[in-house]
Amino acid sequence: MVNADRNQTVAAIFVLLGFSDYPDLQIPLFLVFLTIYVVTVVGNLGMIVVIKINPKLHTPMYFFLSHLSFVDFCYSTVVTPKLLENLLVEDRTISITACITQFFFTATSVVTETFMLAVMAYDRFVAICNPLLYTVAMSQKLCALLVAGAYSWGIISSLIFMYSLLVLSFCGTNIINNFLCEYSVILSASCSDRHFSEMILVIFANFNELSTLIIIIVSYLFIFVTVMKMRSASGRRKAFSTCASHLTAITIFHGTILFLYCVPTSKSSWLIVKVTSVFYTVVIPMLNPIIYSLRNKDVKETLRKLIGNNAFFN
Repeated sequence: MVNADRNQTVAAIFVLLGFSDYPDLQIPLFLVFLTIYVVTVVGNLGMIVVIKINPKLHTPMYFFLSHLSFVDFCYSTVVTPKLLENLLVEDRTISITACITQFFFTATSVVTETFMLAVMAYDRFVAICNPLLYTVAMSQKLCALLVAGAYSWGIISSLIFMYSLLVLSFCGTNIINNFLCEYSVILSASCSDRHFSEMILVIFANFNELSTLIIIIVSYLFIFVTVMKMRSASGRRKAFSTCASHLTAITIFHGTILFLYCVPTSKSSWLIVKVTSVFYTVVIPMLNPIIYSLRNKDVKETLRKLIGNNAFFN
């Protein structure tokens, strides 16, 4: 019986439909997504370089931001190349092993980014509510531990998710009406009992989302109360401006994921699911470096110097 299940799993393949329903848009979509991917890679790697070379940006906030940029780069690189390939080729099949592998790296990036944004919210809380103790409280050791914790939990969560899929058996050809391998669509293709895997998804997905949202909401409630107690209007503006980029990134990221959870999986809603999935897997990794760079004078100044030096050298 075990050998039969293994043979079924080995023989199983998935077909990623992607945007094949719109054949006339394949090339335009390829060009759009290729442009977004190039901007994402240049933007996130550029942000890491800028933070590295500018001593003014050697602070906890930008230490976390550099890791957020790295996660966004990895996130986009896991998803976008396969999306681009499927827009050009007719054979959109993917093996169960490749599908689960893509899911593992995607889930690791998503969970890590979720907790990295929560860590950044805590950093803003300490900076605004306890400014005199900020340097001591957010020591290099603590910052390193917080980042390591985000990466570690991202990997652990993904390993648990992956294990809950590997214990299942799969058979035949399975159609995925999306451009990436997500947990729910892999789960729906299983030939065996899915109760354990569904329970794992509910427990860990809800824990990751709710725990990070609680950290973010509590941190910003304390920030709001502290800022409103400030007598200086300029001080309040400065405090709020330091949080604006992070709040924008949080709103876009969590808002998109929560919206995706709320969309019913009916045939009429598959286009909405695809568009939303594109937004949080392809577009958001491009937006984060833009959001943070546009509102920061030091980042823009460093970029101007880099561009100026390169122009002079050429």
